[in-house]
Amino acid sequence: MKHLYYGAAYYDEYMPCERLAKDVEMLKKAGMNVVRIAESTWSTWEPQNGVFDFTHLDRVLDAMEEAGIDVIVGTPTYAFPTWLAKEHPDILGVTKRGKELYGRRQNMDITNASYRFYGERVIRKLMERTALRKCVIGYQLDNETKHYDAANESVQQLFVKHLKQEFVTCEAMNQAFGLDYWSNRINAWEDFPDVRGTINGSLAAEFEKFQRGLVTEFLAWQAKIVREYLRDDQFITHNFDFEWHGYSYGIQPDVNHFDAAGCLDIAGCDIYHPTQDDLTGKEIAMGGDLMRALKGGNYFILETEAQGFPMWTPYDGQLRLQAFSHLGSGANMVEYWHWHSIHNSMETYWRGVLSHDFAENATYREAMTIGAEMKALSSNLVNLKKQNRVAIVVSNESLTALKYFPIDVRNPDALSYNDVMRWCYDALYELNVEVDFLFPQQMEALNRYDVVVVPALYSAPESMLQALADYAKRGGELVVTFKSGYTDEYVKVYHDTQPHILCEALGIEYNQFTYPNKVYLNGETLPHSAVEGWMELVTPKGADVLASYDHYNWKRYAAITEHAYGSGMATYLACKCSKEALREVFVRILKRAGLYGPQQEIALPVKVKQGINEAGHRVAFYYNYSEQPQTVPALFGGTELTQKQSVAEQEQLTLEPWNFRIVEEA
Repeated sequence: MKHLYYGAAYYDEYMPCERLAKDVEMLKKAGMNVVRIAESTWSTWEPQNGVFDFTHLDRVLDAMEEAGIDVIVGTPTYAFPTWLAKEHPDILGVTKRGKELYGRRQNMDITNASYRFYGERVIRKLMERTALRKCVIGYQLDNETKHYDAANESVQQLFVKHLKQEFVTCEAMNQAFGLDYWSNRINAWEDFPDVRGTINGSLAAEFEKFQRGLVTEFLAWQAKIVREYLRDDQFITHNFDFEWHGYSYGIQPDVNHFDAAGCLDIAGCDIYHPTQDDLTGKEIAMGGDLMRALKGGNYFILETEAQGFPMWTPYDGQLRLQAFSHLGSGANMVEYWHWHSIHNSMETYWRGVLSHDFAENATYREAMTIGAEMKALSSNLVNLKKQNRVAIVVSNESLTALKYFPIDVRNPDALSYNDVMRWCYDALYELNVEVDFLFPQQMEALNRYDVVVVPALYSAPESMLQALADYAKRGGELVVTFKSGYTDEYVKVYHDTQPHILCEALGIEYNQFTYPNKVYLNGETLPHSAVEGWMELVTPKGADVLASYDHYNWKRYAAITEHAYGSGMATYLACKCSKEALREVFVRILKRAGLYGPQQEIALPVKVKQGINEAGHRVAFYYNYSEQPQTVPALFGGTELTQKQSVAEQEQLTLEPWNFRIVEEA
């Protein structure tokens, strides 16, 4: 990117009154230089079959072009018009709940031939209208695309075709999935049952993997159409979202982000997070770290909250802190959903930059400050590169498998895959350790990192497990948690020593596990704290025991171990320990890897991020996620960019509440 982008989604078609000229004036006053349009209103662009009306689109493009504001155009396929549902009701998805009714968005079968026909037509009409417009810098494909649980008959036919290609014979499939159980064996392809009814977790997980592949194919299909019209100076992006726990929480179950990003020029995402007293920056960092993994670099924030839900109305200073938190993770764009608060329908109280009265408010006035600063600091911060030495391996396959075989069968939502991932991620975040994420397709990149953390890798092929073991053997610090190396890629349990293949590198074995009841950690260097949610009864086979279980019946078993393996070390967490104990384990590992330094001595609520800018200079961001002033030493000398002051190494930086400082190395 030539500069940083700052803006909001803009919907002229939603306005209750004439606002365009005034909105453009206010956008420019706020220093916003980009808007995203068009992705939500197919029924406006095509009110009847084959009848197109781009009045709102044209007037917005005219106004933005005259004002010098760039535009990202979204393809409008995530919510289709009433006439299409009426003429082709087969477009509506069929899920475990039955057939969808028209009304909500994202209720379709994205493979449906009629949907694809009309979707392609509206995309082409939109491209013909916009591709040559000077202000249009790029295109967003669809919106937060997923498979929407569609299991229509045509989808299931495609799934059977996929299985035939994967296994060739029914016998091979039966063996891979263990379908003899409860007489689920399939002896002829034409006998394949409705997959919605399966009780076989392996088959169900394979179907969800197949459904994620449909999303990859769907976005690639759209990208191919868009590229027919694309200028050399325009890009294609998409706004991926994350698993939702009332806010962006973890990797998305219904999309393989890495595969789906293959058709994009720039990865983009939507990050929503708690604010007010709950603002920690964790979700901002996690989402950004995941996005950097997709294309190996910078990314766009295509949606984030301005005001959002009432409980997210930001305190003074928080909107600015949030925007620069995204930049510190490598974002080149920060866009709000959305510009104005909508006056009707589902998202009336998901508020934008402006409230329902369209007047300047505290959020807008803070946006003005952000816009001015982003413009002034653009050359210092655009295209920021990260040089992280710690990685976390994530797996959609393990996430899905642990949905069907939950860690805690008593309460399946109590300890999910993303909970284990966030347990590890949050501990490193609180130690001021920045991380990259690695997907299973990226195992060749393991050697770039000094420490690799593997949370709950329940489902993995032998090749992946061997790659992780080899990483440790070559000198890496491998950290593996419970529930790893247990099943193959088809969620069939390995029938030898657990954890499969990794047992040698970890120097352990186990064949029993349980839920802790009044069990505590017992270790000389770790805090005496409760074991939570899960425990494996590990026997060391060469590993050193960092902690055992403080319990009269389980005391002979190891809870946390470490093992010298080849030139490296492998640490195993056989239980979910307290975050205080996990912190001490990571401190030990980071020190051994030579990664524990002055940055790790800086404790939350201050978070530090670093990167290398286009001038080749180190840039450090010091964020204060609290209502109290904080003081921290500068990690290196240079220029403090927000106040244009010289700073010496170790000089104390004062961080006002919900504020930050940025130092560029001399």
